[in-house]
Amino acid sequence: MQTPFFLGPRLYFRPLEREDAPRLATFVNNPDVRRNLLTHRPMNAGQEVAFVDAMAASQRDIIFAIALRDGDRMIGTTGLHELDFRSRRAIFGLLIGEPSEWNKGYATEATRMVVDYAFGTLNLNRVRLEVLENNLGAIRAYEKVGFRREGLLRQDHYVDGAYVNTLVMGILRSEWQPLTATK
Repeated sequence: MQTPFFLGPRLYFRPLEREDAPRLATFVNNPDVRRNLLTHRPMNAGQEVAFVDAMAASQRDIIFAIALRDGDRMIGTTGLHELDFRSRRAIFGLLIGEPSEWNKGYATEATRMVVDYAFGTLNLNRVRLEVLENNLGAIRAYEKVGFRREGLLRQDHYVDGAYVNTLVMGILRSEWQPLTATK
């Protein structure tokens, strides 16, 4: 494992590095991955380097590379954005960029790890997210961790020739079950 920051049962989080930029570009340019993202433009490694640098310099964002403990391979990214330490809240983001690693429970594990970090380490009170309504696997993963549906943004995004609703979901500290309680 290279520079592990947070360990889960099958995954670990590490800092996102500039050297990860080509892999990030591969993730976001994959049509199967991109259809669940809120981006529509092709990204190159230089743009991803700028993204990594911006996240590293940000005081309001914490982003991690998600790596498999077995094989030490990066499969995605996750993090907390728009951190507000006065109101103790943040916005959650997750990308499993390897379609071959979908449907293996990694999204649930990574979500649980970030929520544990948000409440157990950062002492946040609320974490929210937005997810496309047709991304059923992600919604299931978020609900398993304790996120609840809070709202619907009707026809919020245009994806593959159709308007798609966006679900707003959230979890409060009082609803959180620590990672250690789930083992």
